Amino acid sequence: MLKSSSAIVAALVATLTSAAAAEGELNLYSSRHYDTDERLYTDFEEATGIKINRIEGKADELIERMKAEGANSPADVLLTVDTSRLERAKDAGVLQSIDSAVLEERIPSNLQDSDNQWYGFSQRARIIFFDKAELDNPPATYLDLAKPDYKGLVCIRSSSNTYNQTLLASIITNHGPEAAKSWAEGVVANMAREPQGGDTDQLRGIVSGECEIAVSNSYYFARAMRKDVKGLSAEIDMIGVQFPAQEAEGAHMNLSGGGVAAHAPNKDNAVLFLEYLASDQAQQYFSAGNDEYPAVDGVALAESVQNLGEFKADEVDLSAVAKNIPEAQKIFNEVDWK
Repeated sequence: MLKSSSAIVAALVATLTSAAAAEGELNLYSSRHYDTDERLYTDFEEATGIKINRIEGKADELIERMKAEGANSPADVLLTVDTSRLERAKDAGVLQSIDSAVLEERIPSNLQDSDNQWYGFSQRARIIFFDKAELDNPPATYLDLAKPDYKGLVCIRSSSNTYNQTLLASIITNHGPEAAKSWAEGVVANMAREPQGGDTDQLRGIVSGECEIAVSNSYYFARAMRKDVKGLSAEIDMIGVQFPAQEAEGAHMNLSGGGVAAHAPNKDNAVLFLEYLASDQAQQYFSAGNDEYPAVDGVALAESVQNLGEFKADEVDLSAVAKNIPEAQKIFNEVDWK
């Protein structure tokens, strides 16, 4: 059980930096749509006296808003999900490089931008799920999803989905563009249906019998184990979990992260907030509140996440992966992945 005392949070924040302001405000632009994040914000406010003003929306809309606002933007911090969107914000010029010894020490180097413009604060493994009653030889790797053995069995999201874009970009990084294109062609040939819905809908496809294999981020499944998710939780025991590429690079990890806005009017407070997100207290809450994996090594996992089992994560540099996202979208278009 997480401790809720604001005094404990204050002690954690006090260790982060002595240079940041202990008053004022923070203007947060966030595309994280989780009600459980409220705890992160209130604990930070109570610990520091800094008031958080939030603007929430879709990631691309927030990035475009920050571009349009230019030097007059009130944004101090952008929070969003997936490496592709973090890189998109960087490419749009709406983030700035920062110098934080705390973040450099706490966040693994492969989970941060090479120019210190964005940092990952929580992770989700992209997992292969399967119907245990119908399939006794599930794909062991992402590349296996393209094998003819699985023709007509795979449920997976559209090519416009950022999780899939980053997954394909990681395959390009790890295996090269030719292997990545062959993989994408094979997966299209193996689809049980045209891509539709979100990650939870891919898992529901196993329950409904539309597919025997689904690709989804870990926290959707963990959430369905922890609480009732319509069309999934009641039959969740029929679904097996396969962490891919355990004898190779390891399971691909999606990021949720953020950075300091390019024209942040409250830059010190913005850096302090990001440092707070890297504290043990906040890291534990990413797991307990939203079934995610912490970015910081050694932080305790929520029971729902622990129940997924231990696995090897791909430690590829996600900043390098992000640079292959345009190539990934090109491949998706070439193989007619809807």
